[in-house]
Amino acid sequence: MIFEELKPKVTDILNRDENSRDEKLLQLCQLLKDNIEYYDWVGYYFINGDKPELLLGPYVGEPTDHTVIPFGKGICGQVAVSNENFVVPDVNAQDNYIACSITVKSEVVIPLFVNGKNIGQIDIDSSTIDAFTKSDEDFLEFVNTEVAKLF
Repeated sequence: MIFEELKPKVTDILNRDENSRDEKLLQLCQLLKDNIEYYDWVGYYFINGDKPELLLGPYVGEPTDHTVIPFGKGICGQVAVSNENFVVPDVNAQDNYIACSITVKSEVVIPLFVNGKNIGQIDIDSSTIDAFTKSDEDFLEFVNTEVAKLF
């Protein structure tokens, strides 16, 4: 399975001493986008200090206007409040969805915890409807557990 093959590559990228945290996250996003055919946009959002908003961090894919997302708004904003994974099989069926691109059909957002505190999330969009499974969630939880070690 592709996820098992990617796990050592994830840890290798994150353990490179010569790269900054943002460089590592960008390389990680690129790894996921390049190796999982239905991952069309991969990026990180981080909580903006004490403000109830998320700021866009490293990402790969089409540029987005959504560089700041208020808590509660869209899928990412909801995850910032709920602290739970959010899989959206069909973005058109979601009332509180922020459209980044007309090509996006499904989305998965997994919170990033450091010392039990939600500091951000990985956000993945797909142009395939109902693209994400429990295996994606499990893999992305592994990815975020490894990313948390950078903080």
